Amino acid sequence: MENQPRLRKKYYEEIVPALIKEMGYKTVMQVPRLTKISLNQGISAALTDKKLIDVGIAEMTAITGQKAVPTISRHDVSNFKLRKGNAIGVRVTLRGEKMYEFLDRLVSVALPRVRDFRGINDKGFDGRGNYTFGVTEQLIFPEIDIDKVSSVNGMDITLVTTARTDREGFALLKAFGLPFKNQKR
Repeated sequence: MENQPRLRKKYYEEIVPALIKEMGYKTVMQVPRLTKISLNQGISAALTDKKLIDVGIAEMTAITGQKAVPTISRHDVSNFKLRKGNAIGVRVTLRGEKMYEFLDRLVSVALPRVRDFRGINDKGFDGRGNYTFGVTEQLIFPEIDIDKVSSVNGMDITLVTTARTDREGFALLKAFGLPFKNQKR
């Protein structure tokens, strides 16, 4: 484990002892940890232009460093002219080292590039310690070449943890350096 990601090292050396002290855990195994990060991008214009899915896959692959897969619709929805089996978005699930490296880039590079950024909203918790937030444009990631972007697409980012409550999940993600608007929970 010579060349491990910076945030993984920080988790074991700094975050675990701090959370044990703060939350009063009795063993290291009770400390919540990050299990995966899911990125999901809905591309509504893909119904008329199939090439947009390929562009979305290329962009998500560049952002995460892992091959993205298309999201396929499961139902027919006549109001949206949607047929079962159509590709309507792109998704990636990151685990392990790629997850820590992506989170590091997200916190230190991408989020500070958001226009008029004052922190992310702390209301995206689901009641079980997992956190979801949206990014309005993919241009905040340095891997995206602005000149080659044909359409600006946002994405949802879900951080899945082993925390049992939102308070534990908030403490974990705050320790990882996520810039929340309200620092108290």
